[in-house]
Parts: sequence; structure tokens; C-alpha cells
Amino acid sequence: MAYVDWGEASAKPLVCVHGLTRCARDFDFLAAEMARHGYRVICPDVAGRGDSSWLADPMDYAVPTYTKHMLMLLAQLELESVHWVGTSLGGLIGMAIARCPVAGRAPGAERARPGVKVAALQRIALYVGKWPPLPDIEAASGTCAR
Repeated sequence: MAYVDWGEASAKPLVCVHGLTRCARDFDFLAAEMARHGYRVICPDVAGRGDSSWLADPMDYAVPTYTKHMLMLLAQLELESVHWVGTSLGGLIGMAIARCPVAGRAPGAERARPGVKVAALQRIALYVGKWPPLPDIEAASGTCAR
């Protein structure tokens, strides 16, 4: 899993995870500002997005897999407790981690219940997987999606 790491390694950790069709670079401006305010900001690319590798099994593109990958990244970085910013899918991953008994949650930490309303899924289905997503390479310039 690729990630961008901002700030000092000893600073308060903030993990920023992007939405379904996005990438770590969505948080460049926020990460730079939060690093100036004393945070270490870790912005991962979820599997199959940005600079991260693709998964062999298409059925693995799901919140449980992403949650496992994020927990592995947190362990690799030796982070037991983090602040979390997640947009859309990144929020679901964060909520799943908050509910995970092995996530090293502090006593009294809030438990989140991930969920997505049917109307939201229907709206997402209107644009995800449509081809071509952009008319030409110039239109794609500066985007994160593969």
C-alpha cells in the first residue's frame, strides 16, 4: 500500500483516507496545513487506487479488506492511536476500524456503526465504472483515478 507521509514522525498522527474513486493526493492541502499545526499526516492510497497495487481477486475490493490493510499499515508505522479523516469510503474504513477489537482503541472510545443509505449507493452507481470516464487524456490530467 502506497502512502504519503507529512510532518514529523513523533507528531500526533492523523490518517486521511480518500473516497471510492479518489487517491491520497486529495489531502495534499489539508495535510500540509495539519503538518504545520503539529500533526504527522498519513495519506494512504487504498488498494487499486493512486500508487497502490491492484488486488488479484476482484471480490477483495471491499471494506473488510481495506480495513485489514489499514490495520496492517498502522501496525507497520507503530501507531496505536490516530486521529482519522475519511471521505466516503475512507469514512467507512475508519468506522470499521473503530469497531475492531484489535485496533487498540482507548477505553471509552466511541463506537461507530458504518452504513450507507440505498439512495447514496444509487447515486454512486450513476458514475462509478462508466466508460470512458473522461473524454481524453487532457481531461484526465491531474486526477487520481486509474
